[in-house]
Amino acid sequence: MESFKGESIIDFFDTFKTDLTCLEYLASIKWKDGFKCSKCNHKKFTIRKLNFARDCNLCHHVESPTANTIFHKVKFGTRKAFGIVFEMSATTKSLSSSQMAKRYSISRPTAWLFMHKVRLAMKSSALNPIVGTVYVDEFVYGGKEDLKQGRSNDSKKKKIVAAVEIDDKGGVKRAYFKRIDNYSSSELGKIFESHISTQANIKTDQWTGYKPLKNEYNIEQIKSNTSDFFQMNTIIHQVKSWLRSIYSWMHEQNIERYLDEYSYRLNRSIYKETIFDNLIIKMMKHKHIGLQIIKIST
Repeated sequence: MESFKGESIIDFFDTFKTDLTCLEYLASIKWKDGFKCSKCNHKKFTIRKLNFARDCNLCHHVESPTANTIFHKVKFGTRKAFGIVFEMSATTKSLSSSQMAKRYSISRPTAWLFMHKVRLAMKSSALNPIVGTVYVDEFVYGGKEDLKQGRSNDSKKKKIVAAVEIDDKGGVKRAYFKRIDNYSSSELGKIFESHISTQANIKTDQWTGYKPLKNEYNIEQIKSNTSDFFQMNTIIHQVKSWLRSIYSWMHEQNIERYLDEYSYRLNRSIYKETIFDNLIIKMMKHKHIGLQIIKIST
């Protein structure tokens, strides 16, 4: 099958009319480079038209398109799963698990769990660190808002460090987020290690926690209340507004997955034509995820 392109939900459901159509799409991705039996490595097979599974001609091991992927053991139908993936990737803000459950006639826990599996596939590979200009800053989310200046140490607030790459025209190119336990250099360094090259031009505020990182990174510390931090402050405002408007509450251990979802859409905003297909490919490459690795919470 040809790759699906576009953002129209009408075109989407016209393309994926049945579970079988979705399985055919997954099969075309999984065996794009040819089939090799996972049991005996034999390359010849017979296609089972019932679900596009491959039946090895030598040992007769049968492998479905969803086996050993995030779609493995999805019990509410592949077409509904595709719909959730489409709304989490191609739409601007996605939906809460409660809204998604109503839209696709599934239970809220089922929607919540599958959406977290999708978010795991949305996580950045960290293979393309930022090499240009990047601003790094921290913020807090949740708990009671206050008007105090400085960094909040309220244990109820979720502490997050953000890295925003700025292009030559002053626009936002990419943004990444990491949950941190405190404002020490070792915690702040998490986002540097994952997403920022030692060759990048980095700007931070004057917090002392960034000073030890200067030994390895090219960091310029400036006042955060200047216009230089405008794009960073805009991104922080947008991500907070998104979290408040879509999700009423989330466990601290899960917040980074929600932020990965936000980053995934933002960083691919100029590739919306292919964002759904790219996410499906990532989900097919990701190993099956059991319930035990996801914190059971709202």
